[in-house]
Formats: sequence, structure tokens, C-alpha cells
Amino acid sequence: MNGVQVGFWVIALLVVLAIAFDFMNGFHDAANSIATVVSTGVLKPQQAVLFAAFFNVIAISIFQLKVAATVGKGIVEPGIVDHYVVFGALIGAITWNVVTWLYGIPSSSSHALIGGIVGSVIAKAGVTALIGTGVWKTVAFIFVSPLLGFLLGSLMMVLVAWLCRRTPPLRVDKWFRRLQLVSAGLYSLGHGGNDAQKTIGIIWMLLIATGYTQAGDKMPPSWVIWCCYIAIGLGTMFGGWRIVKTMGQKITKLKPVGGFCAETGGAITLFLATALGVPVSTTHTITGAIVGVGSVQRASAVRWGVAGNIVWAWIFTIPASATVAAIAYYAGTRLF
Repeated sequence: MNGVQVGFWVIALLVVLAIAFDFMNGFHDAANSIATVVSTGVLKPQQAVLFAAFFNVIAISIFQLKVAATVGKGIVEPGIVDHYVVFGALIGAITWNVVTWLYGIPSSSSHALIGGIVGSVIAKAGVTALIGTGVWKTVAFIFVSPLLGFLLGSLMMVLVAWLCRRTPPLRVDKWFRRLQLVSAGLYSLGHGGNDAQKTIGIIWMLLIATGYTQAGDKMPPSWVIWCCYIAIGLGTMFGGWRIVKTMGQKITKLKPVGGFCAETGGAITLFLATALGVPVSTTHTITGAIVGVGSVQRASAVRWGVAGNIVWAWIFTIPASATVAAIAYYAGTRLF
């Protein structure tokens, strides 16, 4: 079925829905970019969201579209995707995002989208329609990204503690209030670079399926790229204040030096994953880094009960969004 047969209005509706998901992604994940810099008092909330949104958008000039290619071409076998699959995937992802936002749970928009794609595709054509390497690479990083964030965050904290062992605490605090602006900027850059590309990928998938773009094209249309980066930036500007409180204060109490180490460890992880073309969760990454920083101070500095609840949300994200997506796929086949 080509784009003309499907109908331009259906495709336009799905593109708008995808961009709305991207906006929600920025809104939902704004806490990941700004929680530490707000909780340490380096920036006021209004300043922080503008700061993060700026770096979300300029990521368009930094990163290649490897993550978009993975989502658009590396998860589902060619010829399987149609507008019903995309509709189911988006509804599954959006539903999970709304539920976790209402309860203030830092879940993964990235894995909600992957779960949505998986559930919708299985509903149409079964498990064999999935590309195993793309799916398992994404699933593996559910565990790799928080562990790497934990490792890098804790190592950064140990290194900084050793380097500043003879420096008065007030001077250390003053230095890292300034340095945290750098680390927050880098993390927001990584957030925009990885997360915006997931939505680019699903719109690309839709355009290929409906004949508006060729599968052999190296890049999607430029309007898709710009719309997605601007949408995630706008979403970040409006923020997700319920989740900011969880990320910035409930897991562990952060000082500027801890915020710097967590953001730097998280940023390195995001840059690495984006370079490898892996869609990862910025939520998983920064949570792992924050826990790593807190555990270096002392194990009791981390509220492990809160961290445990977040991990349960991670575990349920893909199956929950996949289930909703499968239902939405069947509903979509009867709607249009």
C-alpha cells in the first residue's frame, strides 16, 4: 500500500502524533537534563529548562543520525511496517509516558517507543518480523546504560575527591557550581542527540512504508529532523516537575560536585551510545550515575527503596507499552 492509497491526511495525522510524542519525550525527560543542576541550586528551574532546551536543539549539528537509522530500519524487517503499525507503536509509547508522568515515575520514553514498535509488529506479523540484532542491542542497553552511568559517575566522584582532597570545601563548591554548567550542557546535548533521533526514526519508518521516502536513502527529509529537534527542545522548556523532585532529591541528596560527576558520567554514556547508534534511556543513564555518586559517599546516602521502584518501572516499560501497542494496532485497523 503506497502513500497515495493510504491517504495524505492519515500520514499527516501520524506525523503530528509522532511529533507530539517527541514533545512529550522532552517534557517527560526534562528532569533528566535539569534535575541535578536544579537540586544543587546552580540554576533556577526557569533558567535550567531554557539552558537544557538550547543544548537539546543544537545537538542537531553534532550527531550523525545513527540512532534514527536503528529505529527506522534496524528493528523491523522491510515491508512489514505500515501506518497501522506506526499508529499502534505511538499509542503504546504515549500511553506509558502519560501513566508514568502522572505518578512521577522516571521511566524511559525510548524503551516505551521500542516496546510500542515491538508490540505493534508482533500483533501484525509475529516475532519473526523483528530484526533480532536491533531489538537485543536496545534491550541490552537497558542494563548497560545505567551500569555504565553508575560506574562512570562513581569513578568521577572518586577522582574528584582525590584531586580536591586538600582544597577547602567552600572553594570546591564554588568551582563545581561553575563546572556543573558545563556538565549539564553536555548531558542536555547527549539527551537531545539520542532522544530526538528516536522520533526521527519512527517518522522515517512511516515515510518509507508509505512510499514518500526510499528505503535506500541515507537520511530522512530535513523537515523531519528539524521538527523533531525543535519539538524535544520545546518539551524540555515546559519541563516535568514531578519527576525533577524524584531525580534530584529523592534518590540521594546532591551537591554541585556530585551533580557534576553524575552529569559527566551520564553524558559520556549518552555520547557513546549515540555514536554506536543505540537508542538508550536518558532516564536509566542519569539514574545510574546519580546512584553511583551517592554510593561513593556512603551506601546509606542512596534511598534504595526509591531506586528500586524506578527499576521496576524500567522492567515493565517494554512489555506494558508493547501490550497497549498491540491493542492499538487492532483498533487502528478498524478505525482507518
